[in-house]
Amino acid sequence: MDNLLPRIPLASWIDQFVDWLVITFGGVFDGITLLLEGIVEGIVSGLGFIPSIILAFLFGALAWFISTKRIAVFTLVGLLLIDYLGYWSPMLQMLALVLTSVAISIVIGIPIGIWSSQNDTARKIVTPILDFMQTMPAFVYLLPAIFFFNIGVVPGVVASVIFSMPPTIRLTTLGIRQVPEDLIEATEAFGSTTWQKLVKVEIPLAMPTIMAGINQSIMLALSMVVIASMVGAPGLGEEVYRAVTQLKTGVGVEAGLAIVIVAIILDRITQHAGKKKQGGIVS
Repeated sequence: MDNLLPRIPLASWIDQFVDWLVITFGGVFDGITLLLEGIVEGIVSGLGFIPSIILAFLFGALAWFISTKRIAVFTLVGLLLIDYLGYWSPMLQMLALVLTSVAISIVIGIPIGIWSSQNDTARKIVTPILDFMQTMPAFVYLLPAIFFFNIGVVPGVVASVIFSMPPTIRLTTLGIRQVPEDLIEATEAFGSTTWQKLVKVEIPLAMPTIMAGINQSIMLALSMVVIASMVGAPGLGEEVYRAVTQLKTGVGVEAGLAIVIVAIILDRITQHAGKKKQGGIVS
């Protein structure tokens, strides 16, 4: 049965809008591409300059300092296993992509989360946008990213940022809004300004929740590495994607195992970092 109402050409409007953005802001997108490529390549070059065994021990020492001895041993053994399997360079490329994406998510997400926690109007505007970002299939983000930034590592970073940012914003807002009212009233009674109240009371008390949001952003960014490989992003995701297209089960399992090891390391370290922050506040 034919529709009685005319069909809205939404897809055509979106295509025209994307074309307008590409033509109007092409120089801006080129600048962003150069910047992000430089950051990712700088991280890969910096980490790759250090011998793999030494870097594995350094990461193990960092895990020991931040978390526990057991996590430190797992970090050391896991990274040495990745090196033994021959996936060290792809692992560094994936780690650079994830670190860049999460850093951008933090730089953008935490201020937005703070703004939403202090302003009800802002929260009402931001919340549906976050719902849209989280429910939209991740593959859809790759389409405009390819138009704006061509193929390569940059579309993967941009898609990872969009996909991983909502938890940081949501949990920053939640953590600050959950600060007990009596503490807020006490700081106001002592004459604290809004900025002093935010920096000295609300953010420190909300830090465990904020760290939980960062932890979730890291996990979501890691989940994008295979999808990002479809647009030319290098790393372990590229190894998995190549194994899928060539039906190489063993290679796919090896690369997938390397991704799991990195995910567990980052997850445990950030979890314990959040607990340490909480312990420092309580003490």
